Amino acid sequence: MTAETSQTLDRGVRVLKLLADSERGLTVTELAARLAVNRTVVYRLLATLEQHGLVRRDIGGRARVGLGVLRLAHRVHPLLREAALPALRSLAEDLGATAHLTLVDGNEALAVAVVEPSWTDFHVAYRTGLRHPLTESAAGRAILEARTFPSQRRPEQGFVITRAEEQSGASGAAAALVGLSGIEGSVGVVMLNGMVPERVGPRVVEAATEVADALR
Repeated sequence: MTAETSQTLDRGVRVLKLLADSERGLTVTELAARLAVNRTVVYRLLATLEQHGLVRRDIGGRARVGLGVLRLAHRVHPLLREAALPALRSLAEDLGATAHLTLVDGNEALAVAVVEPSWTDFHVAYRTGLRHPLTESAAGRAILEARTFPSQRRPEQGFVITRAEEQSGASGAAAALVGLSGIEGSVGVVMLNGMVPERVGPRVVEAATEVADALR
């Protein structure tokens, strides 16, 4: 800490970082130990962060990141969309399928950018803002699969394919973004046809790599 910084603000930011890295949340005692401060200080920090919706506490008293963080993160989405659009446009036009960039939002997958092909007679209508559990689509499953591998590697196949997805009734393919700090997401396509051409998987891997490079 220097004379120009705020110790209280620094501790509040550290609380948010600790909670963001904890899937189960943390108790006041656990936070106090990690911050090397007494419990009274942690109670005050949590109360302030709760007031702004940045932290919530469950029935068991464990603190977790609150939904207010999403309002702040929402401002980042336009920047991510802008960086991803060239690769998504190329992917959509190449495959004749609707391409999308999906990010993790809690336990859900959130579509933050969507590009539809310009030359097809029919294609899947997939809208920005669509959300669903991570387990229910190729986009979410690619993210979950990537969590089990080091950040610079992909699973051997590199992509996930699903058929007759619950959200759209269409086939889907997606590859996770890898090698990015603080961002969990995937790039994928959804298609009307039930059969996914073999080249779709490698193509979404290529697009995901392009998007990850653009975000570095």
